[in-house]
Amino acid sequence: MIKKITAAFLCAALMLTTFTGCGFQKNNTASQTVNADDWPVTVNGVTISKKPAGVAVVSPNLADVVLSLGYDLQLKGKSKDCTQDSLSTLANVTLDDAQQIKKQGAALVLTGRKPTEAQQNALDNAGVQVVMIPAASSRAQLETLYTAVGAAMEGKVTGTQRGKKAAQSAMLTIDSITRLVPKKNTVTTGVYLYDTNGGAATGDTLAGTLLTAAGITNVAGDSKGNKMDITALKRANPQLIFCPTGLKAQLAQADGYKDLQAVTNQKVYEMNPLLMKTQGEGMISAVTYMAGVAYPELLKTTSAASSSSSVASGNIIPNSKIPANTTLKSGDQNDYVKQMQNRLKELGYLFVSPTGLYGDGTVQCIKDFQLYNDIETTGVADPKTLAKIFSNNAVPRPADSDS
Repeated sequence: MIKKITAAFLCAALMLTTFTGCGFQKNNTASQTVNADDWPVTVNGVTISKKPAGVAVVSPNLADVVLSLGYDLQLKGKSKDCTQDSLSTLANVTLDDAQQIKKQGAALVLTGRKPTEAQQNALDNAGVQVVMIPAASSRAQLETLYTAVGAAMEGKVTGTQRGKKAAQSAMLTIDSITRLVPKKNTVTTGVYLYDTNGGAATGDTLAGTLLTAAGITNVAGDSKGNKMDITALKRANPQLIFCPTGLKAQLAQADGYKDLQAVTNQKVYEMNPLLMKTQGEGMISAVTYMAGVAYPELLKTTSAASSSSSVASGNIIPNSKIPANTTLKSGDQNDYVKQMQNRLKELGYLFVSPTGLYGDGTVQCIKDFQLYNDIETTGVADPKTLAKIFSNNAVPRPADSDS
């Protein structure tokens, strides 16, 4: 349900922006040239002399940002709590096993917490650098987070610029969703609860501001440190409660929570816990889902808007729902990309789960398809390429191909 709501919202939200197409444009097309001033670069006190041959990420939040920036092909390993679908084929690693990280081909590790002295020494001895990049605690810090990741992955100039554009694009997308929320005389109140021990997304955190972005008055907005006193929560008595998967049943049994109107009225909505903890695609999905729950009429509006947009775009490519004049490229994220990825998977060109994000892996898939179908290998899915992909005579990937 979350993915369905997200797709509908993003299509309509982008009608309010200057982006083209139906989907979140992150402007993160991979760089074709290397700036002479990119290396060395110093990120949070660590100097990286050249572009890392491979990177491991041991933070779900940083993994989400890396994916938003389109650096997925540089990843060689991830921690087991990085559960994003597009990372499922990567080996699991930990900061405690420097040799395993090195074995996977990673020369750099991105982490959200400081390594212990023993971990740091082992990584140093293995020739693996480690950079700690903390999560953003506010919207204002998002750009700092994105540019730090970009610089570590792609250098001082190229990576920083890419990170800055991606952060601005993410915030613009959230603002566009906020503008879709209908103006009403009544207030919709809500809260995101982490547990039954007072854990809540408070106003001094980025997670807390996501509720506001969804057009919901966060009753924990005046609380701090991800803690809200149960007495204050009962007094605020929110209309809606959002929480991690599995917490709904606990709330229905816990003293102080079970009598809240949201609980008694069955207005408790579970979410993948990563959505409120990650600051790439996760946070955008969180905003769109919560807005869709709070304002269900928006789903009808966005659905109609998406349909009208498709009709206005011209004829539809046979065997698809994609307008015939569509061009998809690196950095796009929408249902059209996912349709294309599903078809590429059928034809044997895509080996991971379709996500709807046109990242570096999808670029390579398109190049491979174009090669075997006698089309110029640009990596861009132009109308000619898309028509061929969905045609009945598209050439599948040869079974013995190593491309």
